[in-house]
Amino acid sequence: MPELLAQNAPTAQSKYQVRFDVGVDGLTRIGAADIVIWVDSLALSDTSAVLQTLDPSTSVVVADLTNRTAVAQWVLDTQVQRGRRVSVAVVAAATVGGFASNDLLASGAVIDALVALGIDFTSPEAAVACAAFEGLRNAVGHLFTASVAGQELIAADQRERVTSAAKIDSSTEVSVLRTSA
Repeated sequence: MPELLAQNAPTAQSKYQVRFDVGVDGLTRIGAADIVIWVDSLALSDTSAVLQTLDPSTSVVVADLTNRTAVAQWVLDTQVQRGRRVSVAVVAAATVGGFASNDLLASGAVIDALVALGIDFTSPEAAVACAAFEGLRNAVGHLFTASVAGQELIAADQRERVTSAAKIDSSTEVSVLRTSA
C-alpha cells in the first residue's frame, strides 16, 4: 500500500468535509478520509488499485452520473449512522491519460448531489468540479459522446454504453466496494 500523505498537507484538503482530486495519485494526495467516492463515469478503471491504495478502515463506493443522488444519500445515511460528520473524498478515475472530462463532470455531479443534501463544506477543488457540472449540466449527453473516452468507446461500437452513462440519476444502485464503521 503506498504511503498516504500527512493529513495536514495542503493537498489533503483535510480542513474540508468534501474534497476532490483525480486518479490513484489523487487518493494518495488526499490521504485519509472516512469515505472515498471513486467516480468512474464509463466504468473503465480497475477498482482493485483503489482498494490497495487506501487504509482498510476507509469505506469506498463507486459513483457515476447515473447514481450520483443515490450515492450522496448513502453518504448522508452513513454519516447519520455514525453519529458524526464524515470526511468524503470524491476522486475522478480519469483513466484516459490524465484528464477525462467525463469523469470530471460526473465528479462534479456527485458533489452537487452531496451539496443538495447539506454535505456542503467543500474544498475549492471540489467547488470547481461542482461548478463545472452545474454550468454544463444541459450539455452532459453531448460532452460524454464527444469526450476522448466516449469517442474511443463509440469507435469500438459501444455508443449505447456512453449514452446510458450520461443519463443523470437513472439508477438508484450504489456499488459499495468496502464499508467500515
